Amino acid sequence: MSKNSTTYWKTNLKYLGILLCIWFIVSFVFGILLAETLNQFQIGGFPLGFWFAHQGSIYSFVILIFVYVYLMNKLDKKFDVDEI
Repeated sequence: MSKNSTTYWKTNLKYLGILLCIWFIVSFVFGILLAETLNQFQIGGFPLGFWFAHQGSIYSFVILIFVYVYLMNKLDKKFDVDEI
């Protein structure tokens, strides 16, 4: 494996690790572990802990997908492996 491909995959795995940690924090930590604490606040008439457990993790996951696509397109262009 060449140095470029090794660097490419290390960067890809770094992006994946960071984005999955964010998703874990939003869905598990905010939605389950901190739900009681967050329920003191309201968003759209619902307790914030409830919102994170039911809507926030889904919204954040969709946003993280778009962030990942953006980062990977940028990385592909940097290493000249883009499709276009």
